[in-house]
Amino acid sequence: MLCGDLGVKGGLYLTHETRGSSAHRTRTALRTHRFSPQFNPTKTSSIMGQGCLKVTKYFLFLFNLIFFLCGGVIMGFGLWLLLDNQSFIVVLSNSTAVKAACYILIGVGAFSMLMGFLGCLGAIYEIRCLLGLYFSCLLLILLAQVAAGALIFFQKDVLNEEMSKIVSKVLDDYPGSNSTTEQAWDFIQRNMECCGWTGRQDWSGNQVIVNSSQLLFPCSCQNVSLASGNFSDSGFCEAQTPDWPGCAASVESWLVTNIGVVLGVCLGVALIELLGMVLSICMCKNIHTEEYTKVPKYQ
Repeated sequence: MLCGDLGVKGGLYLTHETRGSSAHRTRTALRTHRFSPQFNPTKTSSIMGQGCLKVTKYFLFLFNLIFFLCGGVIMGFGLWLLLDNQSFIVVLSNSTAVKAACYILIGVGAFSMLMGFLGCLGAIYEIRCLLGLYFSCLLLILLAQVAAGALIFFQKDVLNEEMSKIVSKVLDDYPGSNSTTEQAWDFIQRNMECCGWTGRQDWSGNQVIVNSSQLLFPCSCQNVSLASGNFSDSGFCEAQTPDWPGCAASVESWLVTNIGVVLGVCLGVALIELLGMVLSICMCKNIHTEEYTKVPKYQ
């Protein structure tokens, strides 16, 4: 009997201790749950999405600011080609193709500036439709630039032939009614120290020289260090024997230098356009994801 009583009491004691331990563990778990931070995958994903959206927005705004400035550079270059009166472009101003190229550059530059402005608005206010339109216009501009570059590259011989014809006409009609073109050609011959297109013989078709009883040649072909008497920057002077070469090589070098600048600017703009397309797509996706995470989930 004694052993039985002890066994019953021991069992009751163990049961009481077990219940006490369970209650203690429950209270500890509740306190831990109350004061420990809760991990919510949806909330964490939303915070990461907001951070990614802000970073993309700032990058896209900075990109569009650069794109706006590049558009201004392209438009300024087109205006320089169209309005400069002291470069070889003035001689080519009678060419329809050259004028068209200048107007295309001005148009592309102005359109790029407009797209940069719209891109800034879309990035700041997070407008998906505006960003989509911005992406489409960037793609069209990029394709137009590639097409224009390919056309210029494959039409080099045609452009050189047209250039030679234009210069020959300027030399034959000098001095004529187009004083701006003639002043530009005098400026080229004087500063590049050249005479004619391929040489002095290119002036042999000029009507003033042909009909004159004196041996004349343009004063801009005159070597100043060898000149005697009064020196004139334009018109005709008595022939001395200028040993200057033709202007074709010098003009070609000038064009190559400036075309290199143009191609460099266009390449930089193309890379910026590609970056803008990528950023606009990423921002559209992030805006869509952010809007989706804000929708309440019902279980």
